[in-house]
Amino acid sequence: MSVLTSPRGKVEVVHCRRTESQDIYCIKSLIRKFTCKLFGKINIIYLLEKANLAVTLCNDKEEIMAQATFLDYPNWNVAKQDDWVSVFRELDSDIPCTPLNTLFMHLFVAVDEYSVGCCKEILRTVYKVVPELHFIFLIVPSYMSLGSTLVTVFDQVGNIPCLTYEEDFAVHICHRHSHYPQLHIRKARVEDHDDLMPIFMRYDTILKETYGEYFLAELIEAQDEENHAVVCEVEGTAVGFMSVCSRVNMQLLHECFDLGPFHGLCFPHPDDVLESPQELSVRRSQDAELRSSSQGSQKIVEESQEPVFPDTMENIQENIAKEAASEEALTAVQSGNVSEPEDIEKLSDVSTGYAQDHHVSSRSLASLLLPEEPVHFRPIYRGASAAFCIQLFCIDEKYEARSLDFMNFVFSLFSDKNFCVISLPHLTPEFILIQNFVKMVPFSTCTLEQDLYVFHRAGLLKSIHIRFATLLDTPGVENLVSTLMLNKSILEDLDHYNKARKDPDIEYIRSHYNIEDFIYFSHHQREEHGHMHHFALNPIFRHYTKFFLKEILRLGFKSCLYYPVYPKSREGKFQNPYAHSLTSALHYLVPVRPRRQIVYPLEKLGINAPSKAVSKDPMSYALNHTNRKLTLEPKITVNAKIIVVGASSVGISFLETLVFCSHLKFNNLTLISTHGLPGKKLLDTEQRKFLASDHCFNNKDYALMSLCSWVNVVVGRMTGIDRAAKHVVLSTGEIVLYDHLILCTGQQYQVPCPTGADISQHLTNREVPNSSQQRYTGKVPCNHFTLNEEEDCFKALTWIRNNSITTEGNVIVYGNTIDTYTTVETLLNLGVSGSRIHLVQPPPASTITCINNYSVESAVADALAAAGVTIYRDAILAQWNDGLHPDPIYSASFTTPTKPFRLPCSMFFSFCEKNVDYETFKALNDTCLVYDGRLVIDTNFHTNDIAIRAAGSLTKFSNRYYSNEWTHSNFSSKEIGFQLAAAMLHLFDPTLEPVTEPPADLDRLIPMYKGAKIQGGILPGSYHYLHIAKPAIPTPLEVQMAQPNYGLEIVTGSAKNGTYFRIHINQYKMVETITCLSREPFPASNYIRLFGQHEQLLNNLCARYDENLITDLYSYFTEPWCLALFHDRFIDLRKELRQILASKEEEDLPSIEQLAHQIEDEEINLTEKPRQYLKRVFEESIYKTLVERSTLDYLRYNRYHLPMYAWPGII
Repeated sequence: MSVLTSPRGKVEVVHCRRTESQDIYCIKSLIRKFTCKLFGKINIIYLLEKANLAVTLCNDKEEIMAQATFLDYPNWNVAKQDDWVSVFRELDSDIPCTPLNTLFMHLFVAVDEYSVGCCKEILRTVYKVVPELHFIFLIVPSYMSLGSTLVTVFDQVGNIPCLTYEEDFAVHICHRHSHYPQLHIRKARVEDHDDLMPIFMRYDTILKETYGEYFLAELIEAQDEENHAVVCEVEGTAVGFMSVCSRVNMQLLHECFDLGPFHGLCFPHPDDVLESPQELSVRRSQDAELRSSSQGSQKIVEESQEPVFPDTMENIQENIAKEAASEEALTAVQSGNVSEPEDIEKLSDVSTGYAQDHHVSSRSLASLLLPEEPVHFRPIYRGASAAFCIQLFCIDEKYEARSLDFMNFVFSLFSDKNFCVISLPHLTPEFILIQNFVKMVPFSTCTLEQDLYVFHRAGLLKSIHIRFATLLDTPGVENLVSTLMLNKSILEDLDHYNKARKDPDIEYIRSHYNIEDFIYFSHHQREEHGHMHHFALNPIFRHYTKFFLKEILRLGFKSCLYYPVYPKSREGKFQNPYAHSLTSALHYLVPVRPRRQIVYPLEKLGINAPSKAVSKDPMSYALNHTNRKLTLEPKITVNAKIIVVGASSVGISFLETLVFCSHLKFNNLTLISTHGLPGKKLLDTEQRKFLASDHCFNNKDYALMSLCSWVNVVVGRMTGIDRAAKHVVLSTGEIVLYDHLILCTGQQYQVPCPTGADISQHLTNREVPNSSQQRYTGKVPCNHFTLNEEEDCFKALTWIRNNSITTEGNVIVYGNTIDTYTTVETLLNLGVSGSRIHLVQPPPASTITCINNYSVESAVADALAAAGVTIYRDAILAQWNDGLHPDPIYSASFTTPTKPFRLPCSMFFSFCEKNVDYETFKALNDTCLVYDGRLVIDTNFHTNDIAIRAAGSLTKFSNRYYSNEWTHSNFSSKEIGFQLAAAMLHLFDPTLEPVTEPPADLDRLIPMYKGAKIQGGILPGSYHYLHIAKPAIPTPLEVQMAQPNYGLEIVTGSAKNGTYFRIHINQYKMVETITCLSREPFPASNYIRLFGQHEQLLNNLCARYDENLITDLYSYFTEPWCLALFHDRFIDLRKELRQILASKEEEDLPSIEQLAHQIEDEEINLTEKPRQYLKRVFEESIYKTLVERSTLDYLRYNRYHLPMYAWPGII
């Protein structure tokens, strides 16, 4: 906040922020004729799209006072975008302008009365947020004066001609030292104590309480050759302090952190052990192959990683004075196809924190990710320490942006050291100084509760030159990428990138990804979109990553860059052949959300179908993006350790929400899961699935998210929680530390516990003990399967194929959930004869069946009978193998209400009622988390431990809410995960509004989520089944239909014929339930979009049905008129139209919404029906025109998805 005073004495409190799209109207209102003469005719939207930095100055009422726009190349076409440096250096050789330290002002507007103060405040802010910036140029026609405002901050340095027409332009410059100067750094003196103590006390009083009032003076007095204290001063007053020491515990750092990228922070030594003997031999053979391979070779080689290029580091250390090493470490700008695959597990390993900035740190997470493997080799460094450490640092907040000014001076104090390190508690917010440091990856065995940050002396270099790569750069690039997994492909592309140049498929990107969350697509030409294949960066220059990206855009005449991350293939070994090398810039890109796609009836649409670029479905990939606007926009770093236990739909939805927060960078997201991330495609796409689907996520969704790029994955089971030490204990004995623990383990099918009843005594169900609540503690038979995840299904499929189950042996499917039906259908589809499949259903726990629709159940029962599958009802498992050793199972005995029976068994599937896994329960119970049948939470997902949250079917609401019938199981898992993330984001995202406490009377109400609850799958008879319903307490369908306010149902087709389609319309004419049963596949994702729509939106569905105009709903929803309903942005159109009708467009008349309320409250006496009255008012007012215009704009803007609609101009 700053205060501006006008010449007339008026005062305004102002602040700067980044320009937003909604500012455009106000910016236009500030443009004067003089502005156009200075800057030319300007398209504001276009300028903001291409700007590197746009700053808006607002007062305390959020009224815009001024705006300035800055780009990294000059306006008025006085020099080429990629070659302006030489032109401007010729003007004045004393101005060392470079792309790193220079920006150009392309626009400045301000409220006239405060214009001078606004201009100075904006420039001060720009110099503050861009520390490398030293010069801002302003170019205007030579015949123009700058006016009374800009002349106060800019000085003319000369004239230059225009490239396109004969006219000279005046070049003016603004220097940093006039607005936010560099700080003067010197050795600290005892008399600085009084200046510095108030700064220290503002942040912390612990040092004073621990070491006494004069601890700082004593520290300054204690300086020697190993310990130094320095200060920064402004006008003779010390405003910052840094204490440095050359004594560093290298042994502790080597034990706790992967320091390979920096050669262990030691000088090279002949006795260094950098590789294990096995790696060394593999490495030598690969090096020989790389040297001998031809330039065009496409041979696939799986590279081994090794700790890091000491030769490169040594070269940089030796040549630091000449500033020549920086060029070798820069990124080569390349294009071309890559055909070498990459190990996806290594991609996952290096997905967070510092690992993104070099490609060699997967060792540090190896034992964490794959605990069953032996501990990886760790290098041994014999050389002397090359590092000193920062012991104490503090600076006045006003000057914090210049924190890096300390580094030149402190490195001069230790001329024999090349590294500066600092360790901080990991929850310390990332202040400006350490944003220039590299965060090191800790080993999984690290016990330190602090993070280590490293800065290399070479990071101070400023004479950085970025240019297009040539073949002469091959040796330098080869040295740079020698330890990367895809070094061979990088070198091949360096050789061929001019020939193999390929721009991104931008039509596909626009139609399949929400790229318009970040850009106005129409303001970017096709050739301005770039596809990034490789980005290799020496980690000592990590803090220049955004500068490199900015230069790639400038030199390549690009405005956008895209980087795809492909999923791994079905074999689980390599990435897709189209995969590129992992970019070290990933954390500086933003992940782009995929768009939900319409499933088009292409044959029915004919020539009105979308283009193939839109409708095609190639290999899915996760898209990452940056553009000119993002190059100078920082992300908020979150170092909190967020541990998610369980890869359920809730957990995945939670992680997805956090990952796609583009302005946040989560460094410590970790998933603990028995089988790692889902989406491995273990089962073929066309193959039947053993388990029913909740339609939250599928394999394609997992590929489009690429969570492995952002989330550390720990493969293991949680067996304990230490709440005091805040760590999770795994089944392997390892621990994972947490700050926030998220429990989303859900419920699983458990191994049933036989009652032990001897069927030879002809016992019935009433005579045997109830064992449903007992836990099976014996050895699980090898041919017994409980299917909970895709890995379980894959194991079952493997067993079936390896043991000839398709040709011989009986299969028992035990349970009464929908998964029993989908499993039976899968077995039939695999070739197992129906006569050898026995569906055994235990007594139901309630009167509600898993399908809850008699028509569907009858069709499925007939299909089972036709296939020869035998069904046994109300049967309870009594014994395996007649009570003998159950492994493997040869027979299974059951009791019933009448007489028992025994079945031979080659394979036993159990789908008894789901419950919380025993190990999970024991971990929760032993740590004293409140457990009452399920883990107890409040409405904000909290357990009785503030650091532990839980969600999903694992949980129940506390009894104080008196709503035991409602749990998270009643709602959509995807929505639960999203709401959990939204609740936690308030802890990390300063841009969100503070959470207000609910009123006392509302604190006892549980949240009611609105997303549809979905289940689907392929049932016996090859019926494709889908059921979509609102969240509700389970009730038999017949009871629901008997309610007076039930509404009506619309049914077409017959379940037995496989043409059944049922829609329930509630009393408010909204679609509340959809049930489909068809022998033909149908577009389930389309039908899901129908939920919650008004029946009139469905082309007056009820009226048409009553008039017998609809005989087949499947055909009805493939007609072209309804495709807009399935469009992902249709909900935005609805909101926009609702906003129009709720807004007051005419002063003398109420809005349509207000009229509706007045009619409802009987404030208006009507002579006609209310609907007719509203329709007449609507058509006679401006609202009709506004609604039509908005609808046509929607169709026109989305015409690439919706070309089947006509609009004015194409007819």
